[in-house]
Amino acid sequence: MIVIDRKAGRVSVNVYGEFTLEDYREFEEEVNYTIRFEDPVDLCFDLREMTGMTLDVAWEDMRFAHEHAHDFRRIAVISDSQWVSWSAWLTQNFVSADIEVFVAPEDAIIWLDDSADGDSELPQ
Repeated sequence: MIVIDRKAGRVSVNVYGEFTLEDYREFEEEVNYTIRFEDPVDLCFDLREMTGMTLDVAWEDMRFAHEHAHDFRRIAVISDSQWVSWSAWLTQNFVSADIEVFVAPEDAIIWLDDSADGDSELPQ
């Protein structure tokens, strides 16, 4: 299950349990709508409660990233999973966005808010 929140210039997604293709399609629909009116946008993925994802989600994510290579400014991923960090690194090869992985959600929000204000990156 996912919960999506949209505000000016940002789409935030919280994933609970298994991330399914149906969930991913809901995310895609929201992002496509937002990009239509606000391009580029920031993304915030909170994956701390994600228990896994189906293989078709991984495939769809690569396709979507390639299709929207220049539609994102920054992508913040919140997780302490090494696998998620590796996946974020892999996605960086398909998009022009800055991608950072955070353990603390507050740090991710600060980083995204600073970028919205035109400030430099938060030191890691």
